[in-house]
Amino acid sequence: MAESRKIELAAAMALGPGWRHLCFVMLYAPDPGMVFGRIPLRFAVLMQMPFDGRLGFPGGFMDSQDSTLEDGLNRELLEKLGEAVSVFSVERTDYRSSHAGDRPRVVAHFYAKRLTLEQLEAVEAGAPKAKDHGLEVLGLVRVPLYTLRDGVGGLPAFLENSFIGAAREQLLEALQDLELLEPGSVLSFKTRRYRQPSVNS
Repeated sequence: MAESRKIELAAAMALGPGWRHLCFVMLYAPDPGMVFGRIPLRFAVLMQMPFDGRLGFPGGFMDSQDSTLEDGLNRELLEKLGEAVSVFSVERTDYRSSHAGDRPRVVAHFYAKRLTLEQLEAVEAGAPKAKDHGLEVLGLVRVPLYTLRDGVGGLPAFLENSFIGAAREQLLEALQDLELLEPGSVLSFKTRRYRQPSVNS
């Protein structure tokens, strides 16, 4: 969604029938692992690459049969990630923010759901068997929540990728608000200028 603006949930729900609603979720879990035995992972955070090649979060558009945003999101997760998501459900308490864009008239609602590491690993293992895998979804990826000694590798390099809509902003806000990174470190990422790759690069 280009040119999106942040909007309160109540205002988003009152926009009327001309608007479509899209829901996404950041699935994350505490992870005690270490890279090379010395770089703490702290948390495992999942993003996905959909068919357009840009990074985003699992989710999709709401249908007329969905009674709530969360019903629609949980239905979409089943299609995008497979049966492993049936052991948990995203609730209204997991809601984080909404962004609206006028062209097209779409509101994207963002959630963050804390899982156990075992649940998250089951989602990763089962995703290739999901209905939409290889079609709408090309795969899952973990976000590296560390910076290597060169100051570039890890999260700084990851943030150089192309993201869908407000996904980069939503990722950084969630990492900060949920304290998934060291305190204060998110601010440096928010103020950096990241190159969005051109079509020819």
